[in-house]
Amino acid sequence: MRTEGQRESENVEDRRGLPVKGVVAGGGGIITIVVVLIALFTGKDPAPLLQQVQQQQQQSQQSGGGTSQVDPAQEPARKFVSVVLADTEDVWGSLYPKATGKDYVRPKLVLFNGKVESACGFASAATGPFYCPGDEKVYLDLSFFDQLSTRFKSPGDFAAAYVVAHEVGHHVQNLMGISDQVHQAHSRVSEAEYNALSVRLELQADYLAGVWAYHAQRMRNMIDSGDLEEALRAANAIGDDTLQKQGQGYVVPDSFTHGTSAQRARWFRAGFETGDLSKMKLLFDLPLEKL
Repeated sequence: MRTEGQRESENVEDRRGLPVKGVVAGGGGIITIVVVLIALFTGKDPAPLLQQVQQQQQQSQQSGGGTSQVDPAQEPARKFVSVVLADTEDVWGSLYPKATGKDYVRPKLVLFNGKVESACGFASAATGPFYCPGDEKVYLDLSFFDQLSTRFKSPGDFAAAYVVAHEVGHHVQNLMGISDQVHQAHSRVSEAEYNALSVRLELQADYLAGVWAYHAQRMRNMIDSGDLEEALRAANAIGDDTLQKQGQGYVVPDSFTHGTSAQRARWFRAGFETGDLSKMKLLFDLPLEKL
């Protein structure tokens, strides 16, 4: 993927190396409650114990407790995702107003390592990249790209670009009100039916990632030979059926929330080959067995 000389987005919020204050405060609150309960049951004055806890927390904060070092080796990845985000801004800044008559609101991309606090709650790197509609931000631990290459056997810069574009696809869905419609249905349908709606939502985000790639290629000729295969390999590697087989040895289709490997690759390819935003509604019109 050709990104040399391309602009970097100004909407990257780099939290790497910063303490996750909410986690520290939450932990401190729990410790305080435990200390008070112990004091109540033992008849002891809790003040000395509380003072000791506070001193330990202050020492931890002064010594950098809760922080982590920013790995200089991640700088190329940081720059790369910033360029990809900028390109999604340009593509969706053009497509979205034509489709909706409204301006495209650019999301922020939050980089973190280890743990992060969002409007959707706390998350760890194990969660993987995610989009939070509550604050309209994409969250990404850059170490995920190492997992994508090693654990999921999907190396390549365009595989990484697909991940970012998929999460930005969720932002587009959020702006269009599609995400709200799916989430509001949760209380009205069975768990299996809601999972099926979630699959459609995820496959639509894959399709939107493909639509971005189609227009990015025509706007800047960014995509090299072999890039499509990198993205398809990544989509295939993170299908529900593949992950369940790896994790538990068998699959449970009713529990799928993201779609099978074949479905994810198919819909990304469909977006990539057509670039047709109007066809995204097919994901909610077609019977599930035809996705």
